[in-house]
Amino acid sequence: MTTLTDPPRESFRLSMLLYDTRYRSITIQVVALIGVLTLVGFLINNALTNLDALGKEIDFGFLTETAGYDINQRLLDYNSQDSHLRAAFLGVLNTLLVAVMGCVLATILGVLIGVARLSKNWLVGRLMTFYVEFFRNIPVLLWIILAMAIMIEIPPAPNAFRGEDPAASMVLFDSVAITNRGVYAPEPLFSRSLGDVHLLGNSPLRFDVSLDLIAIVIVLVASFWASAQIKHRAERLQEKTGRRPTTWYLRLGVVVLPILALLIALGFHLGYPELKGFNFRGGTYMRNSLIALWLALSLYTAAFIAEIVRAGIMAINKGQSEAAAALGLRPKRVMNLVILPQALRVIIPPLISQYLNLTKNSSLAIAVGYMDITGTLMGITLNQTGRELESVMLGMLIYLVISLIVSSFMNWYNNRMQLVER
Repeated sequence: MTTLTDPPRESFRLSMLLYDTRYRSITIQVVALIGVLTLVGFLINNALTNLDALGKEIDFGFLTETAGYDINQRLLDYNSQDSHLRAAFLGVLNTLLVAVMGCVLATILGVLIGVARLSKNWLVGRLMTFYVEFFRNIPVLLWIILAMAIMIEIPPAPNAFRGEDPAASMVLFDSVAITNRGVYAPEPLFSRSLGDVHLLGNSPLRFDVSLDLIAIVIVLVASFWASAQIKHRAERLQEKTGRRPTTWYLRLGVVVLPILALLIALGFHLGYPELKGFNFRGGTYMRNSLIALWLALSLYTAAFIAEIVRAGIMAINKGQSEAAAALGLRPKRVMNLVILPQALRVIIPPLISQYLNLTKNSSLAIAVGYMDITGTLMGITLNQTGRELESVMLGMLIYLVISLIVSSFMNWYNNRMQLVER
């Protein structure tokens, strides 16, 4: 009778790190990591040695020095006597402002153009194709400069609005003034305001939070939550009975009535811009550099988003739309209820890259004088203090953090949109 026994285990030898497939990949990765760390260490040591030879050690103390320059477009209070850190903080807010506005407008335009490009109307389809090819094949910097030139040359000067028979007039019921210096629009005001909350004291990162805004956000969040609950209840009833109750008026009411009541309680009204002296006063002011940058980035990115949307829709099997049409759904309902929800799972991953590209392309704002993080920290602050390495390192870190936040949020949303296997 014979018995089977396991073969004896081979003892470990150093040669196995190269010739044994069980260890070879680990060996290669370790060697590559050591090489990368050695190269990074050499570069850092070389940079520190050269800085020491120039008498310039890495020091971020310049951030507490007086900036000495103004920021033409800002969301918070600022003056030239504030620190460079305060100026950089305002620059970050300006970058985020352009990024958010650009992503919203580019998404709206991209979805509309992408859907319209699939239209059976020959003229509409060709026009959208022309738009996509025209905008995405010209560098975005040229679009920014062109938009800035249009905003400077075409709109009238503020003095054209003066006199009994002015050469220019305001639009939208005399509430918005479009000039070669920028756009002046009404601003929201509250006669019974709840006040502001001052955060971070007198630090360079100080800012005020409006209690009115907090109250509006809370009411809106609660209203949309209630609207979602009404929708879920209607879906449950539809699953049980096969009939979906009419809920649009209830959902509209729970969203509109609470916020309307809050605005009335706060004494909401609009403050209109008025021509005083050589310029308009009051209202919300948006410089022509901000508008030019916003429109150029949005129109440029919308061309890429349109192609992503078109590809996502075409990725859905044609049988899906045919089955929905066979059930009696109209084309618009088929697109909203069947095609787009499935296409989002294809659209969202490449859409993340477009949002990141738009955010990083906002650094071209320096070409039109818009004071974002590139114009403040990596522009004037760098030139005044001579701290090139520190300024660029901080700028890179800020863009990295913004990009990671945007990517994390979109990845979370993408995971929520994925199909759940059962």
